[in-house]
Amino acid sequence: QVQLVESGGGLVQAGGSLRLSCAASGRTFGSYAMGWFRQAPGKEREFVAAINWSGGNTYYADSVKGRFTISRGNAKNTVYLQMNSLKPEDTANYYCAAGRAPGTPTNEYDYWGQGTQVTVSS
Repeated sequence: QVQLVESGGGLVQAGGSLRLSCAASGRTFGSYAMGWFRQAPGKEREFVAAINWSGGNTYYADSVKGRFTISRGNAKNTVYLQMNSLKPEDTANYYCAAGRAPGTPTNEYDYWGQGTQVTVSS
């Protein structure tokens, strides 16, 4: 079992930065791929970024490539999402997830956090 708790969301002006954290509990955290997803009101949950179990491979949605960076610290059981140059369209509830592979579909992930709200004002 893996339990995930996100933090770091908030209100920021366009062009600003935030760093989201996802704290994981469970002895097998290091063997899971991790992903960040987001969901805006009235929209489906969408892939943002993912990282494999070792941290050696990362994947990004085109809409965030070059602005967001995903990283993980296995010793600290934490995965991060550094978000720079934020835009109003980045406004959403952000979720971290743990799964067997760093894919884009939501059904590839077995465990989900409760989410943290990110609001970007124009």
